[in-house]
Amino acid sequence: MGPILADYRSAPIGEPLRATLALLETLTLRPEALTPEAVRTVLAHGVTREAVRDAMYVAFLFNIYDRLADTLGWEKPGEAYYRNAGRHLLKHGYL
Repeated sequence: MGPILADYRSAPIGEPLRATLALLETLTLRPEALTPEAVRTVLAHGVTREAVRDAMYVAFLFNIYDRLADTLGWEKPGEAYYRNAGRHLLKHGYL
């Protein structure tokens, strides 16, 4: 696990990313605590409104996928799947 995943609070990253990750943590773990001030804090670090919106969209989708996987009992594919998928993406892209 890299330093950002281990603890974004002390990872060697810029403050705009750190503020964005804090916002996404709140969105994911404590959505009832999400406030306009939390978004203003990220904007004050120089993150654009569009970047905040995009980050929240991505987090929202991953949160849904994660909850669906937990609810429906989806299994994580094996290592071979990820190697093959990675080669395919490198060769063909997402399209």
